[in-house]
Amino acid sequence: MPALSASARLARCHNIADLRALARRRLPDPIFQFLDGGAEDETTLRRNSAAFETLALIPRGLVDVSAVTTTTRVLGQQLDWPVFCGPTGTSRFFHPEGELAVARAAAKAGTLYGLSIAATQRLEEVAAVSDGAKMFQLYIFKDRSVTHELVRRCRQSGYGALCLTIDTAVVGKRERDLRSGWGIPINLSAKSMLSFACHPVWLLGLLGGGPLSIATIAEISGNTGIADQMRYIGAQLDPGVTWKDVRAIIDLWGGPFAIKGVMAADDARAAVDAGASAIIVSNHGGRQLDGAAAAIEALPDIVAAVGDRAEIILDGGIRRGSHVLKALALGARACSIGRPYLYGLAAGGEKGVGKALDILRAEFVRALQLCGCAAIDHIDRTILHKAQP
Repeated sequence: MPALSASARLARCHNIADLRALARRRLPDPIFQFLDGGAEDETTLRRNSAAFETLALIPRGLVDVSAVTTTTRVLGQQLDWPVFCGPTGTSRFFHPEGELAVARAAAKAGTLYGLSIAATQRLEEVAAVSDGAKMFQLYIFKDRSVTHELVRRCRQSGYGALCLTIDTAVVGKRERDLRSGWGIPINLSAKSMLSFACHPVWLLGLLGGGPLSIATIAEISGNTGIADQMRYIGAQLDPGVTWKDVRAIIDLWGGPFAIKGVMAADDARAAVDAGASAIIVSNHGGRQLDGAAAAIEALPDIVAAVGDRAEIILDGGIRRGSHVLKALALGARACSIGRPYLYGLAAGGEKGVGKALDILRAEFVRALQLCGCAAIDHIDRTILHKAQP
């Protein structure tokens, strides 16, 4: 029997779990574990998704849902539906086209792409391939001139918003990477090296794209090796950053600005006071502090603390369109995803990312219809059973 084509394999993927399974087959094991894993015992990683199941939806009937409106505005940019691709680093590990493929797929899906500071393509290159909504992820580096230069380049390249990640004062202990040897420095086990050897298509794709690099950081640091570039980022992370520093960057940018990594109501209030226009409720996908609350569990308190002073975005654990509906019912404006679109990227490049987005969008619209909501502004807590107060 002939092998299935890439399109045929994607056609057999009916949910995000199917894309994850296909990604696992296509990637060397250390790369898949890097994508899939979390910190320590991965309690928070699992909890991010499991917590959605504590919230039950209440279907409603005899409502005209023949046409459903899902458009919204997030960070000053028009989206066709309230899910976007959040910033994730080193996407060329998962497919040769990396961030370029994600940017194109997000634009075709009518949504936003958040580019990571650890992207394997230059921020200008990504901007050039997409006329869709875009956001760039920042860290406030010890050398503030570097951060200021990134802000300038984003403005010149047409990024509509910036996102400051605040939950990486230190890096989480990611034990899957420690076991596989996929860390800094790389120290692969014999099992890991065998896995790379057993995935020649992945290897050829990676090598065919030229030297792997954290492209924007390579230009800034002058380091040619990716390990040295990652060390540069780690050395530049400033554990002494305060809200005063945040306000200075927001003022320098002068446009829509999100703070990502907020899990406490007090931090949400401080972010708004500093001038943030959006709060991204996130525990870094369970990759930082293990034992932290799920993002959806933290959401209600943050919504209550901020009210309508800023947009609230939920990041973490989204695996179904119904999860998006539950987050919006608890007060989120939109949801950000990471692993779901990366599974798609690994499974099938740009088409795989599009498949992941299509799956979630179709599930979200179906859930809206079955809950009697013809538009996203019809969503409220009455569609949830045992919703948090």
